[in-house]
Amino acid sequence: MISVTNLQVCYGQSVVIPDMSFTAPQGEILGIIGRNGMGKSTLFRALIGMIPTRSGKITLNDKDITGQPSFRRVAQGVAFVPQGRMIFPYLSVYENLISGVQGRVSNDAVNEIYALFPVLHEMRKRKGGNLSGGQQQQLAIGRALMTNPSVLLLDEPTEGIQPSIIKDISKSLREIRKIRKLTIVVSEQVLSFVLDTCDNIMVIDKGNLIREDRRADVNADQIKAMLAV
Repeated sequence: MISVTNLQVCYGQSVVIPDMSFTAPQGEILGIIGRNGMGKSTLFRALIGMIPTRSGKITLNDKDITGQPSFRRVAQGVAFVPQGRMIFPYLSVYENLISGVQGRVSNDAVNEIYALFPVLHEMRKRKGGNLSGGQQQQLAIGRALMTNPSVLLLDEPTEGIQPSIIKDISKSLREIRKIRKLTIVVSEQVLSFVLDTCDNIMVIDKGNLIREDRRADVNADQIKAMLAV
């Protein structure tokens, strides 16, 4: 479980996230949807510790991680797939997968990733930079899962990916949640992906969460209107 309480994040004197609170329970996929520039990436960078918070609290499984550096948050169970994927283009698929592993690499863990994303097994010797955008996204998710997280953060995972692969990624995330019982938090602009993937959906506008719905209660037309403003 990851919980955010009264979080405020700033760039200098500019307040990007004024006061945000939410909780994503264990085994749930939470979608945070909003237009460009509304604070989604800033929120995720704050959750993983890439940028500091001015006030508020972030807890992981009831432990306060607010002041911890990124590497300690990863060690405690937070994994992050950034916008743009950030794979290593000159390393092979296999080398990318194991790049964040400390100590001995588990062949079982690698094979589990290959089972989730068969294309990565087919291309395990190919350089990451030679993969398509969708394949790179699967690689970035697989690399994050190799750290055995309890919370997986994905920032705009559908960016630059063709629709057929987007559906595959949605299916894979639901399967990952089922197998590992972990919490997944996704930021997105694509409403159809969020509706296909998430259990709970929040809308962000100018750094504020302005709406929250369980998937069964979502009024897609109302959310589309908010995203079009």
